[in-house]
Amino acid sequence: MSKGIIITGASSGIGKAAAIVFARRGWQVAATMRHPEKETELTQYPGVRLYALDVTRPSSIEQAIKQVLQDFSQIDVLLNNAGYGLVGPLETASEEKIMEQFQTNLFGAMRMIKALTPHFREAGGGTIINVTSIGGLVGLPFNAIYHATKFGLDGLSESLNYELSPFNIRVKVVAPGGVVTDFATRSLKQTTDGASVYDESLQKVFAAFARRGGNYSTGEQIAEVIYGAATDGTDKLRYVAGLDAQRLYDQWKALTNEEFFTMIQQGYGLAE
Repeated sequence: MSKGIIITGASSGIGKAAAIVFARRGWQVAATMRHPEKETELTQYPGVRLYALDVTRPSSIEQAIKQVLQDFSQIDVLLNNAGYGLVGPLETASEEKIMEQFQTNLFGAMRMIKALTPHFREAGGGTIINVTSIGGLVGLPFNAIYHATKFGLDGLSESLNYELSPFNIRVKVVAPGGVVTDFATRSLKQTTDGASVYDESLQKVFAAFARRGGNYSTGEQIAEVIYGAATDGTDKLRYVAGLDAQRLYDQWKALTNEEFFTMIQQGYGLAE
């Protein structure tokens, strides 16, 4: 019997790449997105079915999961991938933008987990994979709100392991570094559209991020890490994905907080 996976945010980037990787290996894939009527590439894979799902709307989640569980003989893996980046100074972020970031990146994943946990428990097990970011383990300038959601998702995942492991439900985290997708355009928003006292520092940080673009992974490379996490049969919690992410994480572990802070300030042009 083919295994099944449900993926959020499957319209582009890592989510779409993961849908293709799993489908090519014989899995039944429930690829969810806000506007499935616009998707054309994934419809070419016989193992993929598209569903409308907005992780910020509980009613949308309830309706989509009900349909998926009717259509699929079983769901073995939940991949929480939907998310976007909110960059810029915290001071300039509206309450609305802050809440939108949390609704998508953190609360949406929590809703999906709550909705599918009963299915996994009754089925005798399952795997929950949460796509966080190296930004869920290491903090960088002008990403405070984004980091808050990703650090939150990482902590959520670690704690959930304790309460779900008695039901043979594994919780895993895949933490990518930079990815060559449209994340920096379609999936990136700024806290402010106008001028602020932070503009000079912000431009330096944006320039530093641009210089690092050559070290990014492809969506397909991250999808392969996700597939490994789903199928390796281990209790491993965190998968740091991408050479840039692994290098940064190794530096974070090797240095004191103060040393790392100084390194980042210098690397991003923020040192006095």
